[in-house]
Amino acid sequence: MTESFSSSAETLIEAALLTQNQSLSERALRHLVSPPLSADKLIDILETLQCRWQNRALKLVQTHEGWRFQLTGDAFERLSHLEVQRTPRYSRAVLETLAIIAYQQPVTRGDIEAIRGVAVSSTVLQTLQDRGWIEIIGQRDSLGRPNLWATTGDFLSDLQLSDLNQLPPLTELGELILPDFTEPAVSNHTAEEPSDDGLGTQK
Repeated sequence: MTESFSSSAETLIEAALLTQNQSLSERALRHLVSPPLSADKLIDILETLQCRWQNRALKLVQTHEGWRFQLTGDAFERLSHLEVQRTPRYSRAVLETLAIIAYQQPVTRGDIEAIRGVAVSSTVLQTLQDRGWIEIIGQRDSLGRPNLWATTGDFLSDLQLSDLNQLPPLTELGELILPDFTEPAVSNHTAEEPSDDGLGTQK
């Protein structure tokens, strides 16, 4: 009876992880069955699933927000041409701003401008906000009370990181952001035009 229950729980958890578009927390996974699984039993099941899916196009990974299946790097490259929508090609301004926020957070817009040496277009911050990678977490206790920006849980999940301590050296950040996300700079402007849409185009 116990073996049957375990098998049923394992099958249900596997199905949930395969069909959801977002990470599932360990608490949510434990409560998929009744009575809820113990934490140790859940870990046993997750480890079993990780072994089962080794050397396949999908792998079970733990993210900042929980557990999910995702494509391996090789499978992603081979299947990327099937995507109906092209992955955004972010400009240098967007990626530099993201890097500053990731490694120096929390930071204000003024901090970012001081580090980059150029004005930061509102659309650059909006692009990263729309992507779900940055958010406002408060205001600095200084003149004007400027917003403080930091990265989100989605940022960690998309880069397959559990926490900020796993961020690679700054020179390797671009390797975590897939090549389709970037494009080379087309000029050496010392300031960003207000019309910069954050996607490498100018109006």
